[in-house]
Amino acid sequence: MPSIMIIGASRGIGLELARQYTVTGWRVHATTRTPSRPGALGELSGDLMLYELDVRCADHIAAVADALASEALDVLIHNAGVSGRSESRQEVMRINADAPIRVTQALLDAVKRGTEKKVVLMTSQLGARRGGTHRLGVYGDSKAALNDAFRAVAPAWGRAGLIAIVLHPGWVRTDMGGAWAPLSVEDSVTDMRQLIARLTPAQHGRFWTWDGREHPW
Repeated sequence: MPSIMIIGASRGIGLELARQYTVTGWRVHATTRTPSRPGALGELSGDLMLYELDVRCADHIAAVADALASEALDVLIHNAGVSGRSESRQEVMRINADAPIRVTQALLDAVKRGTEKKVVLMTSQLGARRGGTHRLGVYGDSKAALNDAFRAVAPAWGRAGLIAIVLHPGWVRTDMGGAWAPLSVEDSVTDMRQLIARLTPAQHGRFWTWDGREHPW
């Protein structure tokens, strides 16, 4: 049975990722800040394991890593993030830019034990500088910083045998994306799953969109 870890699975894209992967027979490890109140995540059927994780908390990260000490993950998707509408710039940077790398590093051994050895960090086209140095807003700056951090660690991850990418899920109708977004969460996740399934080492270290297009940095 293939296995996946979804960081940030309580709603929106993360919840739909958990739903689609459980429906297709994967063993799904999923994190939420409140596993005692899982909401719709707790209603999913299939092989689903829940973990408490606030991505800013070192103790939580260590506990999840310990829980996976004998597990093998085929795919790790770091989806947790915030819009920046109600958080300070410092908090947005901690959650959107720093945490994805820290959490992934803590779980790399489990990914290395997997068969597919794939890592996907959710970014955004709003974090694409396209060669510029101008500010992109708090959210865009946080995703640009994540992209920079990913590009710094990607060579080492590739040498370790991983296939890692940053992925723009599209403008999706979620709490974060808003009701007017053109893409449904179901369609975005379906396309992302297909892209992840097709990933090869040649695509490692690059910036992709949900529908399989390479995105400029």
